[in-house]
Amino acid sequence: MRHGDKINNLGRKHSHRQATMANMACALIEHKRIFTTVAKARALRVYVEPLLTKSKDDTTHSRRTVFAYLKNKDIVSTLFKDISPKIAERNGGYTRIIKTGFRPGDAADTALIELVDFNEIYTSDKKSATEAKKKTTRRGRAPKKATAAKAEVPAETKADSAAETKTEE
Repeated sequence: MRHGDKINNLGRKHSHRQATMANMACALIEHKRIFTTVAKARALRVYVEPLLTKSKDDTTHSRRTVFAYLKNKDIVSTLFKDISPKIAERNGGYTRIIKTGFRPGDAADTALIELVDFNEIYTSDKKSATEAKKKTTRRGRAPKKATAAKAEVPAETKADSAAETKTEE
């Protein structure tokens, strides 16, 4: 029975699995998105998200802790220099897994795992949507052209109504 065994072993021994996760995490940090199987993507999310959280605090201790996992000095510096400022205000959920279908050779279920803040398609859509909302919001006042036209009309109607009241008397 596997009660309480929540880790996906991916059919590998511990050392092989740790090396696989470290290599995939380095590739994800370097390229911002990678294609892999769904099982590996889910395992990678569990592996890399605590490292991304750790990178928010740029101290020597956190750099050494992250380096112990990734074992690549260039990737660690990229993580702390480029990625951590973009994810600083985010409270988790740094990665997105998108299923992409099945691999032709062995019909394995494949997926794209990416860093959420580095996808220009989604971020530009959100910005343009907020800009569109700002453009379409309505205020209590009418546009200036309409107010100028309305201002002229009541002045004429007041004069007409005053003339009408005099003629009635």
